[in-house]
Amino acid sequence: MPTVIIVGLIVVVGVALMVFALSRMRQPNAIGERLNQFTERSMTLEELELQLPFRDRVLLPITKSLLATLGKYGPKQSAERLKTNLQQAGNPGNITPSMFVGLRVVLALLLGVIVTLVTFRTMDLSQALMYSAIGFVLGYMLPVIWLGRQITARKKAILKALPDALDLLCICVEAGLAFDLALQRVTDKWDDELAREFKKVLSDIRLGRTRREALKDLGVRTGVEDVQTFCAAIIQADQLGVSMSKILRLQADQMRVRRRQRAEEAAQQAPIKMLFPMVFLIFPALFVVILGPAVPRIMSSFGGL
Repeated sequence: MPTVIIVGLIVVVGVALMVFALSRMRQPNAIGERLNQFTERSMTLEELELQLPFRDRVLLPITKSLLATLGKYGPKQSAERLKTNLQQAGNPGNITPSMFVGLRVVLALLLGVIVTLVTFRTMDLSQALMYSAIGFVLGYMLPVIWLGRQITARKKAILKALPDALDLLCICVEAGLAFDLALQRVTDKWDDELAREFKKVLSDIRLGRTRREALKDLGVRTGVEDVQTFCAAIIQADQLGVSMSKILRLQADQMRVRRRQRAEEAAQQAPIKMLFPMVFLIFPALFVVILGPAVPRIMSSFGGL
């Protein structure tokens, strides 16, 4: 009987010690939870990465690495020229030159294989080979065509925004702001392609590059002649100590004149562009409406002869 009592006491004491230990272990967590209610806990890199969607975490890195690997085995091109073209297009999707070459190879293989599978079942061997070759070439050239359209659209957007941006720059500099602060005002007011390029210039200057180098890179990245003229004028004014407000005023006046001249040129081209749809689309419909009722009579008269 005393043995049973002693064992029972040992069990009770052991359970009490376990409960006490568990409560002491949980106490720091409770304190941490209370503190987290009033302070923001810094997230680890793994937690930040897991918050991204599956497409950004897995699919995009795999696709980019695959395109970069295929680009190494693709046709060798001028990497510097391709890099410049991608910059002038705005670096869509942050594509590198090797990834772009890999994309061309993938599209050429994909389109060529699809055309080959379709044509070899329905056509002769010579016609199937011809269409397959066209499919391979077309798939290889589609990214270049797309890149050219992106460059053209971006240049038009920059040209459209440049005169207004120069007017605001001129007003800010004449009001007493420095050139860098005037650029900052332009980037704060608009969010277009030109404003993003100005942000890149300001970022380069803050990182330690000279204004001359940053503006030269701006002219190369845009590929727009008016922007290159503007950058050259600012660099020359900075080197010679000429008043920045006068240079900006002259540049703004010239850009407005050039914009008006481009609008007049587009207006002069409108009649010529309208000629082709009128000849091939509008005139045939008018001929059908006007001469249509006379066709049965003419046919009946020829039939009577």
